[in-house]
Amino acid sequence: MPLKILIVLVFSISQTLAYSQTAKFCNITFQNGDLLFVGAKSGDLSGAINRVTQREENSAFDHVALVEVSHDRIYLIHATGEKGTLRESIRDYIHRSLLEEPTWFIFRLKDDYQPCIPDAIDEAKKWLGKPYNWSYVLNDSSIYCSDLIERAFRKCSLFDLEPMTFKDPETNEFDTYWIRFYDKLGIPVPEGQPGCNPNGLAASDKLLAVGAYDHRVLRCIGDSIPW
Repeated sequence: MPLKILIVLVFSISQTLAYSQTAKFCNITFQNGDLLFVGAKSGDLSGAINRVTQREENSAFDHVALVEVSHDRIYLIHATGEKGTLRESIRDYIHRSLLEEPTWFIFRLKDDYQPCIPDAIDEAKKWLGKPYNWSYVLNDSSIYCSDLIERAFRKCSLFDLEPMTFKDPETNEFDTYWIRFYDKLGIPVPEGQPGCNPNGLAASDKLLAVGAYDHRVLRCIGDSIPW
């Protein structure tokens, strides 16, 4: 076999392995590059995000993380208000946020987009250590959760930036939470500026839902997971 063809074949195999790694957790098989969406709560920031971004009546999300499977362990790469942008094991995330974020949903890229995963994980890791972007106005010094995912997959044009809205869809008036929120930041409500949100990402036709579970399941089997 010619050396050039052999190199291409080896590279192709290594890329396939990079996004086909799997690990099981809570009776769900996680795959490298999956997206973990967190169910929205009704109050505070979570509720405010969901009120102005919810797409489907039966689904509501306020956070999203990129899954990395490495050496049979599952890690989440995500931007959090508490710790900024970090990579942490799913066990650490559970211990830190189980009571506050009880419901999770796992989405997977459709087959045509699986080759995007290695570059996306590398791109997401470039943002590790960056602070959380509380203004949600896009910049290169801070980042929020769905912004991180959109940037990670931007090379493949997986997701689109859309004009942000902070208006209640039922009244077409600014949600009172967001008025107070931006008053405290001392900036105008960034209505119409480009951005993204977990509900918008989850609505993409390039993703498939592959699993969902809540805190009762996690609590039930958590102590039996071999770490």
